Amino acid sequence: MNYEKVEDTFFEAFDGKYVRALITGPTEAIVKRAAYDSTSTPSAVIGRVEGGVEGFLDKSQTPDNRFGAVVQYWLGGDDIEKFAFELSHRLRQDVLVKPFTRIFDYSDKESDEYIEMMDIVGHCGDGYEWIVEEYGRKMINVPIAVPDFQIEEKFKINNGTMGGNFWYLCKTQQAVINAGDAIIKAIMDVGGATAPFDICSAASKPETNFPEIGPTTNHFYCPSLKQRLGDESKVPEGVNYIPEVVINAIDEKSMNNAIKAGIDVALEFEGVVGISAGNFNGKLGDKNINLLDILK
Repeated sequence: MNYEKVEDTFFEAFDGKYVRALITGPTEAIVKRAAYDSTSTPSAVIGRVEGGVEGFLDKSQTPDNRFGAVVQYWLGGDDIEKFAFELSHRLRQDVLVKPFTRIFDYSDKESDEYIEMMDIVGHCGDGYEWIVEEYGRKMINVPIAVPDFQIEEKFKINNGTMGGNFWYLCKTQQAVINAGDAIIKAIMDVGGATAPFDICSAASKPETNFPEIGPTTNHFYCPSLKQRLGDESKVPEGVNYIPEVVINAIDEKSMNNAIKAGIDVALEFEGVVGISAGNFNGKLGDKNINLLDILK
């Protein structure tokens, strides 16, 4: 692979906590809706839970022999009580309401920390919920109108790596779309990694004139501001689009592997004229990782 188009720059990443879960259901369509709905708002940067779809499993790979989706839910801090509270919204409002779904803990790590699901999800049964032992797990059975929803009693809290990223600089809109689809597929094929923003159109910066709404646009890299900013613009000549891919992963190695897989496939597309990354001079994350180092 020729990496001449890759800038000698770094991205920043940081430690985070995550729950890795398996959503199952009777059809691929139901499972995909539950997985994508429950992970659809990437918001850890503003103190909320964010999620991503890691990949999909066929019936032979799940405890209940149904279609499955592996998902990750993340919080960029140590407040486990807040993590549980925020996670409860995702699970109750986006998964429990989908017909015939179940959720299993899908952690493959040892952990002394976990979240009890009875308090944050099980009591949706209004006191009529009960514990069953099925699929080799302890499951909470929540009676609902389309009987019934089940969720594993405890979910492990794991430590992982958040916020790795790269930009693929594009000349055409078609390159943004076609390369983006291939990048997401390549990340899913790696395993252990998610792209919580999917293909992100809005690179942001820590400094903002409007702190009440959170991070705002990284104006230096907005192609539509190139003339207005003049010499302050950092948009290279011939670049009309700068989409970003953000990676959260179960460990730093999986994050780096996912970024490499995404960059490798992006470079295959006509209209992708360069690769770079977002960083803030080391102010955002304590892990500073050079793109060229992970492409060797």
